[in-house]
Amino acid sequence: MATIHIDRLLETVIKQGSSDLHITVGRPPVIRLHGHMRALETKTLTPEDTVALMKSVTPERNQQELQEDGSTDYGFAFGDAGRFRVAVFKQKGNVAMVLRLIPNRLLTFDEIGLPGICRGLCRRPRGLFLVTGPTGSGKTTTIATMIDYINANLDRHIVTMEDPIEYYHNHKKSVINQREIGVDVPSFAESLRRVLRQDPDIILVGEFRDLETIEAGVRAAETGHLVFATLHTTGCQGTITRMIDAFPQQQQEQIRVQLSTNLLATLSQALLPRIPKGMVAAYEFMVTTPAIANLIRENKTYRIDSAIQTGKKYGMQLLDDHLWSLYEAGTVSAEDCIDRSRHPSNMQDKIDAHRQGMDVTDMGPPTSDDDDKKK
Repeated sequence: MATIHIDRLLETVIKQGSSDLHITVGRPPVIRLHGHMRALETKTLTPEDTVALMKSVTPERNQQELQEDGSTDYGFAFGDAGRFRVAVFKQKGNVAMVLRLIPNRLLTFDEIGLPGICRGLCRRPRGLFLVTGPTGSGKTTTIATMIDYINANLDRHIVTMEDPIEYYHNHKKSVINQREIGVDVPSFAESLRRVLRQDPDIILVGEFRDLETIEAGVRAAETGHLVFATLHTTGCQGTITRMIDAFPQQQQEQIRVQLSTNLLATLSQALLPRIPKGMVAAYEFMVTTPAIANLIRENKTYRIDSAIQTGKKYGMQLLDDHLWSLYEAGTVSAEDCIDRSRHPSNMQDKIDAHRQGMDVTDMGPPTSDDDDKKK
């Protein structure tokens, strides 16, 4: 019964084009469609239902991890229709699950609206490319698009470390090896320690989640590899500060110098419901120009936002500027625009002024230079 049930639920997710399926006791299954939660018209789930649904798709190894640690993550293929990334966890003593659909089809740069300069950066022989944003902001899809572009156009050896593997890549012009944390290798740090002996050109680190991994990733970029990595941070300025702060005080000077010479670009993104349906990504994009490298080295990261504003010719943009252009074009609602903004009160003022027919061209977000003037 449960197997039929989970298959039917997964088919519904794919058919409707929703991103996630939530299974928890006391509610019918709920899908997330275009950013909004929608309950399915089925029975309310009992503790027995959620356990049966979990057991029908969860490997033995992960069921054991759930018993020991209270949660587990894994991925599985659902026929040819798509893959699902699954998080199973205990809540109030019961089993709950969230299954995220990973589409089989990889998207192109144009389809996800990536800045054109990213193509050039993908061809660079070495350096660090960071993709950041909150959970569910589309970081995995963005990186998969860049990896697919390299795979299709360049002859490289690509090694990925993922937890779990989400998009499956086939060998094209490049050779690609995907390592899953917990299955192929115990941890990101261990995988990075081994990777340099595997003759890689491109390294993808699923997440810079601890000091050891960040250190190893920066070292790999320094030694002549192109390294892609994700962080759960918002904004380019905040990402750099967060990375430096991960290091002990006595090492911060050194990491600033390393980042100033090895960081190629930072792409920070947010995902919003598109009007009338679908999703659209808003980007903040920073290329490490000599001026920005100086700000990182000299510990003046608070001035990065104004450097991004003046770097438009390199394709740079602030998140709030992109959000504003999406709002002006009628692509996203005012509420979503304000919610995802880095300066919500400023965005609210701008939208209010715009609605009253006032000129808002000079109403940009506050930059650090404004703050300097106030001081």
